[in-house]
Amino acid sequence: MTLALRLAEQGLYSTQPNPRVGCVIVKNQQIIGEGAHLRAGEAHAEVIALRQAGSLATGADVYVTLEPCNHHGRTPPCVDALIAAGVKRVVVAMEDPNPLVAGQGILRLQAHGIVVNSGLMQNEALTLNAGFVKRMTLALPYVRSKIAASLDGRTALNNGKSQWITGEAARLDVQHWRAQSCAIVTGIGTVLADNPSINVRLQASKRQPLRVIVDSYLRTPVNCKMLDTVQQNPVLIAYAQDPNHQVTHLRAIGAECLHVPNASGQVDLQALLQELALRGVNEVLVEAGQGLNGALLVTGLIDEFIFYYAPKLMGSDGKGMLAFPELTDMQQVSHLKILDVRQIGSDIRLRAQPLKN
Repeated sequence: MTLALRLAEQGLYSTQPNPRVGCVIVKNQQIIGEGAHLRAGEAHAEVIALRQAGSLATGADVYVTLEPCNHHGRTPPCVDALIAAGVKRVVVAMEDPNPLVAGQGILRLQAHGIVVNSGLMQNEALTLNAGFVKRMTLALPYVRSKIAASLDGRTALNNGKSQWITGEAARLDVQHWRAQSCAIVTGIGTVLADNPSINVRLQASKRQPLRVIVDSYLRTPVNCKMLDTVQQNPVLIAYAQDPNHQVTHLRAIGAECLHVPNASGQVDLQALLQELALRGVNEVLVEAGQGLNGALLVTGLIDEFIFYYAPKLMGSDGKGMLAFPELTDMQQVSHLKILDVRQIGSDIRLRAQPLKN
């Protein structure tokens, strides 16, 4: 199963909106087939492994990181292929949260006399497909917020300058998080201050995530860098009001403008994320300033933080990580669970999850 999980990681940048799945077939204590699902519409991991195993698959054990599918999508059901091959046992890391499967694949295998064991390395499998699982169970994507800061928690100088707080190695590490995300979300403040392109610059990734700008009053400049490449790499602008009548101009150059206001006349962040989930977005990477990050935290929409701390001090006048209403009691503070800490070049990367109250 460890090997199957490693195989599944081959699809880290490419399987969206499908889950990442790996499969290993074993007979007489020898591996006779391996497979990984790499792209939606292409063969699933089980099918690839069965092709490699050939007739030897009869009576074999199959280790797969996700319950085999039992429905017709872009490809035929993997359950049918396993039954036809005559495998003896299927070991599943986790059941498929997709309502079209949801245990039905396991039941069908068992109905054909195939022994099924479930739960081996389940936590590792869940982590690998956290976005797919959340989209299928809660109709929301898994949201990671990336924040680069000095050791005293400042993300920019008071005048807005922030390039570059972290070193080259940390910035390269961010590219990997971008590449595995289905969408990258930023705020209008970041667009106006930094004019970023927000794209993936890794040779290993052939896919560009959807770029999303949260822009309540539709102030996105038509000549910003993100819109320079909008014909090749789509941009979605979520807005609530259009006081300067910009929506026609932005749509004319190829940007998609989505009207999602909340009761306060700002972008409804939950509605935006629900819309992204409807579009098959499993994982979102937020690269924004303190305003959007604070709003997402307060509304409970951040699943994970990725903090990059540079060995620098920027002083109390610098801009902070998260802006939200003043707290008056320690019972109000947000608590985090630290998942991982490691050094990336000269910087420290710390991953943490907000604990739900």
